[in-house]
Parts: sequence; structure tokens; C-alpha cells
Amino acid sequence: MSNLLSFDELLDFLDSSDSPYILDSVATHGFLTATIIGPELPNWLDALFDNETKQVPDNVVDGIKRWRMAIINDLKNETPIELPFNEDAGDSEVAVDFSEDSDIVAWSIGFVDAMYADDAEDWFADDDTADDVAVLTLPMVVLSGVDDEDEELIAMRNDEDTLAQMANSIEGNLTELFLLFHTND
Repeated sequence: MSNLLSFDELLDFLDSSDSPYILDSVATHGFLTATIIGPELPNWLDALFDNETKQVPDNVVDGIKRWRMAIINDLKNETPIELPFNEDAGDSEVAVDFSEDSDIVAWSIGFVDAMYADDAEDWFADDDTADDVAVLTLPMVVLSGVDDEDEELIAMRNDEDTLAQMANSIEGNLTELFLLFHTND
């Protein structure tokens, strides 16, 4: 491919695109993270681009694939996934933005989108791990705001301390989810 995008160029494209089938860079990271740590999602690329992959420039598709592989390689090297949102979530001295426009919400939306991208790939299919998966994915579900009719989730979403605790748990939860789905222990 002659027109490879640098990582920064890829992020700039994602963040500047007005395309209805391209997520911004933070939501894309959440989506890619879920496709890596969760059950295999064979059609992840089509799911990411809302089945409009042919409408996306080839160098963007290539950049997304390289980005996903970089995240996989980090995990193989036992490097935690670097999350692209405010690291001050657990600092009681710093006000964290949990508004609908915040990076942590965008990342969580991308993550949850991937969780439910394919009905054939149910994260909760194994009765032995379904409860663990529910607990470990709860922060992303709550922060994403996707279930705006569940009163318990709404109550959690309206509690800043709970949101901060959930934000702090995401990195560890990702590791636990990866181990749950990708080891035999």
C-alpha cells in the first residue's frame, strides 16, 4: 500500500470524519479493545464500519488493522492496554468529565458496540462465566449510557463517586476479561 497513514494521521482522520459509519478515535479504540479481549468476532471490521467497509479509504482500513495488531502485540508482551481517556478518574481532587461528550463515555460506547456487534458472539453464552462477564463489563455499560431505561443503571450513572470507581476498575477488568475469554483456567 503506497499511501500508508501514520498513527497520528489515522487518529486525525477518525476524529475529523463526518462519515456516519466511522467512529471517532476514542470510540474506535474501545471497539478494537473489545474485539481483542472478548470472544472472537470474525466480522469485526464490517461491524466497526457498520457494514460499509467498502466506503472507507483503504489506507484507513489498513491503519485500523495495524492499530488492532499493535494492541494485540501489547497484550502478548503483557503490557496493559493504554486507555485513551482521563487518567484522573480516581483522583478525588480532580473533577472528571463523565458527560455524554467525554472520552471515557465515547470509549465505553465503542466497547459496548463491539460487545453486541454480532448476535452469534454472545459474551454471556457460557453459564459458568456469565456473572463474571456481567460484573467486569458493568463499568463500560454504565458509562456508555446505552441502557437508558434500567433504573439501577441510571442511578449508577448519576452517582459521580460510583462512576469514578468504575472508571478506575476498567484497566483491571480488561485484563480479567481477556484471561476469562482466552485462557483455559
